[in-house]
Parts: sequence; structure tokens; C-alpha cells
Amino acid sequence: MAAPLLSYENLGLIQGAGWLFRGLDLHIGARDRLALIGRNGAGKTTLLKLIAGRVEPDEGKRSIVPGTNVVMLEQDPDVSGFATLRDFATSGAGAPAVHEVEAIADQLGIDLARDAATASGGERRRAAICRALASEPDILLLDEPTNHLDIAAITWLEDWLGRYNGAFVVISHDRTFLTRLTRSTLWLDRGNMRRNEVGFGGFEAWMEKVYAEEARAADKLDAKLKIEAHWLERGVTARRKRNQGRLAKLHEMRAQRAAMIGPQGAAKLAVASDDSKTKSVIVAEHVTKSFGERAIIKDFSLRIQRGDRIGIVGGNGAGKTTLLKLLTGEIVPDSGTVTRAKTLDGIIIDQQRSLMAPEKRVRDVLAEGGDWIEVRGVKKHVHGYLKEFLFDPSLAEARIGTLSGGERSRLLLAREFARESNLLVLDEPTNDLDLETLDLLQEVIADYEGTVLIVSHDRDFLDRTVTVTLGLDGSGRVDVIAGGYADWEAKRRPTNAPKKAFAPKVETPAPPPPKAAKLSYKDQRDYDLLPERIAQIETAIARDEAALADPALYMENPARFAALTAAIEKARVEKDAAEERWLHLAEVVEGLGG
Repeated sequence: MAAPLLSYENLGLIQGAGWLFRGLDLHIGARDRLALIGRNGAGKTTLLKLIAGRVEPDEGKRSIVPGTNVVMLEQDPDVSGFATLRDFATSGAGAPAVHEVEAIADQLGIDLARDAATASGGERRRAAICRALASEPDILLLDEPTNHLDIAAITWLEDWLGRYNGAFVVISHDRTFLTRLTRSTLWLDRGNMRRNEVGFGGFEAWMEKVYAEEARAADKLDAKLKIEAHWLERGVTARRKRNQGRLAKLHEMRAQRAAMIGPQGAAKLAVASDDSKTKSVIVAEHVTKSFGERAIIKDFSLRIQRGDRIGIVGGNGAGKTTLLKLLTGEIVPDSGTVTRAKTLDGIIIDQQRSLMAPEKRVRDVLAEGGDWIEVRGVKKHVHGYLKEFLFDPSLAEARIGTLSGGERSRLLLAREFARESNLLVLDEPTNDLDLETLDLLQEVIADYEGTVLIVSHDRDFLDRTVTVTLGLDGSGRVDVIAGGYADWEAKRRPTNAPKKAFAPKVETPAPPPPKAAKLSYKDQRDYDLLPERIAQIETAIARDEAALADPALYMENPARFAALTAAIEKARVEKDAAEERWLHLAEVVEGLGG
């Protein structure tokens, strides 16, 4: 095995009154693709700064091959003191060549002549990416690289990293990004670090295995304090099991919604036997909105039902915020109408987190300084409510200014979800959240009884939460798709499939072919058997992912590791095809009257 480019032995760092972590061993090889996983506050960003040499450890020995260029992309780039983003991107020791920076900027769609003082978070992030990638790093350290990026930029970055010849360590909440790119995982947990030679795709199965072993050990010790230390891990394990049922419910809701959406995606809902009007909370009819010469939204119609989870996706500047403001009544359309139920009472959680005053205590934010908080009409003790949102109850007295960015975001979610409402508006809710908090957020959204509007670039999050996706391509057209981001992407992607599962043309004057009175034998057989087959595939995927979680597998049996990886990928493709096939048949059955 080749010697690592960079190593730490017995790494330790004191933070506050105690050790943040201690006794860590870390080795980064020339082609490592490492996901760095851990809860908010575990020290992930601090560890990256230690690797980069920006922070001095209290213990440990750092070794690095001479001439190794280590470059860090920070989560919040500091552009103060620079006149333009170009000045920022071409600054610093070992500054990259201007033409290299400009070439990447052209591909990312960022104007580096932009005034640095007024640049948005997304523009600052793009400029920082230009500087980092153009610096020709041997080791690239990425702290939440997808924050403030639209999907097109995220895809471009994925492609660049896929071709990159060096090593990288990445912190990210974007499961899709991590799954596609990483081959090994560093797990920072309660002051310790584990490494597994499996990418993020196998992380959850590995984590479950570790937690199960710890829980068994705690039970054997039968020590109260030891068991108390595992309340969070047990909660995470139980949550994942509950989420399997929630995902099944989500798929059912998507199938129901698909039956309501017209074949051309215009969301013209048929009048059902129940009173659909009483279920409608927002109705948009032939809405158009322009700014100057440019039409942002063209002839858009949609009926949003009570309980819908609506995801809004598209590139920066495509009109996502405009559409959201039209639906919530913040702006009015140039033509068409948007009607909202009189009883609609919404809360908006935006990207600014403006309610988090640094001098306030956690207790002040949640319970106005008291011991009890009213959660949608039910009184709960502030300590118990903190545990529901994955906080240590002792943090009730902590100042907001001492919390990490992710902890502040989680606290804001806890505060807002306690309020009575029937409309929840989430603008980029996944920024700064760790993966376990994202699981919790998905659970809370699933249990929320009102309607949810979500603007997000997090593809996996949308796939796990929304029932309808509104996709904007910048032309003014809004695609209305039952399902998540993957369903919208599948609709946009050219396909060589001999049949279309959706969108049969109905506007042509020629009479359609006569409709069969019943399913063919093959279609009926697929309709009856596919649910069982899908369940079998899911079981096989879970089994193979559990096998991949064995940290010794890659070294002891690389052939089996490769075979399992290929089998999982093949099974996922088969599962996707089976689900699409069954959904198509379900629509046909619906058209035949059940």
C-alpha cells in the first residue's frame, strides 16, 4: 500500500473546558475520496482546518509529503477586503493563474467582476470554488461545497471531482453528492473517529451495525449511565425503521397525486366524489409573471391540496423564488389568479435565520425563558422538546452564539415547528444541517398535517419528502410532476425506451386508438406481482449494503466488494424500472375504473 500524502497520529484538540477529540489517527492517500461524517458540533470543520494546517493541535504529530498542496474550500468564504470576486479568487499564497480561474468561472456561470461587498452567498461560494480548483490541489478539503449552489452547478462540480486525480475530503449534507463521489468514510462521533473503506452509500448500514453493537454492550453492562449515553443512538435507529413506513406512505401519496395531474402536467384536477374544493388551499389559474421583457412564469395552473408537499426546483434565476412568492401572496401575478384559503396560516423558515440573536439562551428562543413550551396546543417541558430535536437537554442554558451553524438551524426548526400552522414554507432548509437532523426534518415534515412548500437544491431530500415537484427551466414554463427531483429529472432526460410511461398526447384531432376493456395478461400479471418484486429487491439491496459495511471486506476480499457494489447498482436500476412500470399500470387501472 502506498505511503499516505498526509497523516496525523494521536491528534487531539481542546475546545472550551475539555477535549473536542483526542487520540485520532488519520491518513490521506493520493487518490482517497473521503466523506467526513458527524453531527453538528462534533468538530468536522475544525478537523478540516487541522488537516489544512490552519489550526494547531494540542496533541499529535502531523506528517506531510514535501510539496503536497493542500487547499481548503471553506463553508463561508471571507471576501472582505477585496474589491471584486476576481481579486478574491486570485489572491493568497500560491495564487492560481488568472486564466485558470476565469476558465472555471465561465463553466460555473459566475461573473468575477462582481463587487465582492454586495455578492450573494452563492456568488461568493462559486468564486471560492474557482480559486480552490484552479490552485491545482493534491488534497482538496471541501466544507459543504453544495451550499448556495443550484443543481446545475452541483452537477458540474460532481463531474469535475469525478475526473480529479488528487485526493479529497468532503463534508456535506447532500446524500446524492456523497454517494456518487466517495469511496471511503471517516465518521467523527463523540470524540472518536472511525474509518471504513466504503463510500457514503454504505454508511447508514455501517452506522446501524456500530450502534447495535454498542447497545448490546451497554445492556450487558447494565449501567444506567451507559444506557443513558445511548438515548440518541437508539432514537436514530428507531427513527430509520419508522421512516421505512413513511417512505411507503409517500409513494402511495405520489401515486394518488399522479392520478390527479393531467397527462400534460398542467395539474387540472378532476372533480372527485368528495368535495375537492374544501381540500384546496392554494389554487393558481393561468398565472403569468414578467420582469421587464422576460417572462418568469407563463400560463401556470395548479391546485394545491391540503397535505401536499410541494418541491420547487430549478437553476439560479429560473424563477423559484418568484413562484414561491406568487403562491404565498407576497407578490401578485400580471395575469391569471392565485386564490388562497381564508384559513391559511403559514410560517416561513428562510435562509437568514434572523431570529437567532447570539446573546439569547436556547431556553429564551424556545420558551421565552420558561420551562415549558406549547407545541401545537400541547405543553412540553423544554428539556424533553430539546431531546426530540437531537439536543442534549443541558444546552437549554447555552447562548445562541456558542452553537454551530447547524445547531442554530436545528433550533430554529424546533421553534417554528412548535407553532400552530397549516402552511409551512421552507427555503433551502437543508443548509448547515447534519445528516441525522435531515432525517429528523423529513420525519417532522411527514407528520405535519398541513401543506408544505419547499425550495431546495438537495435532490435526495426532495426525493424523500415531496409529493409534487414544480420544475423550472428558466423559459417560464413550470413542469408539474408527481414525485420528487428524480421524477422531474427522468422526465427531462432523453430516453430511448420504446414506450412512454407518461404524457400520452391527447390534443391531436385524430381519434385515439380504442382503449382496452381490461389489462392484458402480461400487464395484469405485472400489476399483481411487481409490488412483491420491489419488496424483494429492497431486501436484497439492504442485505448487500449491510455486507458492504464490513470494514475489513475491501482489504480481505476486493473482488466480493466490487461484486456487491455492482449488484447494488444493478438492483437499484431494476427497482426504479419496476416502480415506474407499476405506477404506469396503476394509472391504466385507474382509467379503466379500478
